[in-house]
Amino acid sequence: MVKAFIFGKFMPFHKGHEAMINFALTKCDHLSVLVCCSDREKIPSETRKNWIEDTFKSTQNIEVNTFSYNEADLPNTSKSSREVSSLWSEIFKELYPDHDLVITSEEYGDYVASFMKIKHIPFDIPKQRYPVSATAVRNDLFSNWKFLPPSVKPYFAIKVVILGTESTGKTTLAEKLAKHYNCSLVKEAGRDLIPNSNSFEFEDLHLVASEHAKRINQKKCGESPLIIIDTDIHTTMSYANFIFNKDLKVDDPIYNSNKADLYLYLNNDVKFQQDGTRLSELNRNLLDLSNRKILKEKHIDFVEIKGGWKQRFKSALMEIDLIIKKNEQRA
Repeated sequence: MVKAFIFGKFMPFHKGHEAMINFALTKCDHLSVLVCCSDREKIPSETRKNWIEDTFKSTQNIEVNTFSYNEADLPNTSKSSREVSSLWSEIFKELYPDHDLVITSEEYGDYVASFMKIKHIPFDIPKQRYPVSATAVRNDLFSNWKFLPPSVKPYFAIKVVILGTESTGKTTLAEKLAKHYNCSLVKEAGRDLIPNSNSFEFEDLHLVASEHAKRINQKKCGESPLIIIDTDIHTTMSYANFIFNKDLKVDDPIYNSNKADLYLYLNNDVKFQQDGTRLSELNRNLLDLSNRKILKEKHIDFVEIKGGWKQRFKSALMEIDLIIKKNEQRA
């Protein structure tokens, strides 16, 4: 039996890594993938391990392990160095004493193989097939989003929820923002399933909650890391309390899929527009109080958006730009 191993930080795991693993699987009977995690890195080792295991969940002859180390003891560099390769080779000898091959996309693979007295098979060292690196992904998530496998994208997805009572411009603002950023948009499920706010049953709200969560989950692996979401589960819960005086209970997966990086709450300081399907202006304003009560109970911090339509758009852009910069530091 031929055994091979691959090692790396996989921070994050990308399609270049995926291609290298697929290549390695054709060269051996059993493949070990080692996720090396230092004490100075932000992404947990188990998260990185899960990305790879999920991507190759239908593959039998692969094993993914983690190795945690302190950078004060072991150097953390991607540069080819005989000295560094010698140190790491001692670790690899202990972990994989019976492996015949090491497969890398780096020139230092030859050094590691030489110290371990095994064979090195290089894979796309010039990075021509997949012109990407983990560093490039961390530095520019948007440009390199296409290089992330579906297992990785949800971790880096940036979710922005637009909240507010009826007739405050949520849908219009959400659509404008999605167009501005050329990003994914989750449309309000409630409007599709409950056409008229004055006529629906309590159980309809369960359908809304389930459908909206489904739409959010689908967009997590969309064409952009940014997702604009028109309303969320807290609005649905608010309707349950306001209309039926009942609490809407939902399963954890549904509630958790609604969790966002930024909540923008549209103030009701704009003129009420009745389109024949909305609550009365009085109830619209009472629903606003209900919404805020739910958000407080659920400990949801939000940014209030006020003023005219142009000001709302400008304020929303400023907050979203800030959250994008903040999320770029997650790695």
